[in-house]
This record gives sequence, C-alpha cells and structure tokens, in this order.
Amino acid sequence: MSPVDEQDLSEAVAGAGGPLRIVGGGTRPVGRPVAGEVLSVAGLSGIELYEPGALTIVAKAGTPLAEVEAALAAENQRLPFEPMDLRGLLGTSGEPTIGGVVAANVSGPRRIQAGACRDSLIGVRFVDGRGTAVKNGGRVMKNVTGYDLVKLMAGSYGTLGVLSEVAFKVLPGVETRACVLLNGLSNADAVAAMSKALGSPFEVSGAAHSPAGMDGHPVTMLRLEGFADSVTYRAGKLRELLADYGDISVETDPDKVLAGWNWVRDVEPFHGRAGDVWRVSVKPSDGPEIAARAGGDVLMDWGGGLVWALVPEGTDLRADLGTFSGHATLIRASEETRARLPVFQPEPAPVAALTEGLRRQFDPRDILNPSLMGGASL
Repeated sequence: MSPVDEQDLSEAVAGAGGPLRIVGGGTRPVGRPVAGEVLSVAGLSGIELYEPGALTIVAKAGTPLAEVEAALAAENQRLPFEPMDLRGLLGTSGEPTIGGVVAANVSGPRRIQAGACRDSLIGVRFVDGRGTAVKNGGRVMKNVTGYDLVKLMAGSYGTLGVLSEVAFKVLPGVETRACVLLNGLSNADAVAAMSKALGSPFEVSGAAHSPAGMDGHPVTMLRLEGFADSVTYRAGKLRELLADYGDISVETDPDKVLAGWNWVRDVEPFHGRAGDVWRVSVKPSDGPEIAARAGGDVLMDWGGGLVWALVPEGTDLRADLGTFSGHATLIRASEETRARLPVFQPEPAPVAALTEGLRRQFDPRDILNPSLMGGASL
C-alpha cells in the first residue's frame, strides 16, 4: 500500500486485515523482523511550510531528508540534531525520510549540545491503529497545548502510529568549524579529556574517540563551531586546558572537519566489514569499561556516553557486558539473530506494563509494526 495523503493513509490503516510493516525510505531496517503487508509513506512527500524567520519547518513524513536539509541550507539553517545516515552501515539503498528520522529518534554527534531529534520536534500528525488521524503540538515553538504525544512518537518506530507530518524548530547554519585533535590516548584518558572539554565554557559541539582513527592510530576529536574569531579563540583555550594530554593539533580545513565528523556520525569505520553492530548508551564515565567488556572494535561518541561495537556475528553482547547501567541496541545483524535476541534493551516489568498499555491504547488491533520492538521502551 502506498497512500498519497493522510486520508488515504487513514483508510489504508482502518481497512487493514492484518499486520502492517511501516516503511519510509526503507533505509533503517532496525528491530525484529516484521511479517506483514508493506505500508509505505513515501508518497506523503513535500515541505508544507517553511518560515526561516520563525525558525520552523513542517514537512510530510515521506519527504526525503536530503530535500529538507537542502531547503534549510539555502537559508543558511540546519536541523539541530545532525541526523545520521545508516545506509553505509546497514548496506541499504533508497532515500532516508524525515518521518523515518523521527520514528527512530535519529540523533548524531551534536546531541551532546543540541539534544536529540525529539528535542527539536514541535508537532506531529499521525494515524493510529484504528485509522484515526491525530494531531499534537503545532507549527510554532510557543504551542505547548495537549498531551506530549510529540515526544512519545519520536523513537516509537511506527508501533503507536504512522506519521503523516512532522514540524521542527531549526537553528542558524555554522559559519566556521574546527576540530581539536588529541592523538594516542587510551580510552580512559580520552574520556577524561572529553569530559574536561565538555565541562569547560568553550562550547564543544562534538566529542568522539576512536582507538583506531582514520589513519589507524588512536584519535580523540573535539569539534568547535561558530563565528571564525570565536572558534579560533576557543580552540586555543582548549589546547591550553588539555595540554597535559600530550600531542594536540587543530584541524581548520572545513572539508576535512566535515568529513571527519561524518565519519563519526555514520559509523564509517564499520562500513563493509563483517560482524554485528551494537549501540550501547551509558554514562560517559562508564564508556571505557563498556568498550573493554565489548572487545573487538569500538567507536565512542557523545563524550564516551555512546559506544558503537563491532562484534562477531550472532554475539549476545548484553550477556558479554553483564550488569551495567544503560541500554544496548542491536543495530546490524542477520534476521535470524534479530529474531533470536532482543534488539532493544529489555524493560523492567513495571515499565514494560506501561509500554504495553500505551500500545493497546494507540494500536488495539496490534497491526502497526507488531513485535518490531519486542516490548522494548519507546
């Protein structure tokens, strides 16, 4: 089924005789495999409202992400949360959609400064499991009426409703960017350095560490963005602040800085390599221990709070990690592994009961991406 507007979408869901597998651009097959008729929202496409002066944009859910970003770039604006592109990591094709970004709450390295996708989302329209069109939030930042279904829909992976429209607050573009590079640090020292930088007043917008950087050697990356004079000043201050950490340099070539952070954002070190990929979210101070327990290759983002791990196929990384405070998500694996292991972090019983109650309210027939999240948190 390929509806072309919200009315078509409502009728398609209301008339469904069984499970539906909701897709946008088909670039993010994350979660347990779903057996059902494909319902594509790609036909719901187009930017409906863009007011640069009000820093807001509204688009239909099937609008390609690239179209949204191009419209913003033409006005020197951007989405605050720097959504990652999973095609290289997952080996998929097609075009990521803005609705898919919201459904998965996709957030990149700038999350440590600007928040996640859900923090920039100000309004949604969606069709619930009964086929009823629902609106929450608005098209301007001051609208705060009603229940906060806006936040609830972000990261629900289409299990509560099928998005038809999304609205965002946006930010001005970046004039200058630079990257302070610390070379040769251990995971523990890298997290200590990143924590010191993030706790400083120098407005770091990205903090990542790779034990095997683009040249095969450990590198810790601290991104600075803003007006040229400010970036130069803050880079100098960071070098002074982190002088005890040894070999420090500053990359100012804008193309190299952009390429380096795309490398982190899209987890490029794991592209085209055999193995399963897990995403572990923890306190930054726990990052080095999680990386050590995971073994294999890792990439650390969010100041050490996000650990990407490449492990042998079929590995139950949660079992290997043991008890820890955080959550582990299986991002890339075979269908057999994703059917065998919980893809999302299992919830405590009381939270699982609340989650199930929400699903019964929004999808009483259990037809929207059933079992995709396996009872995991929204």
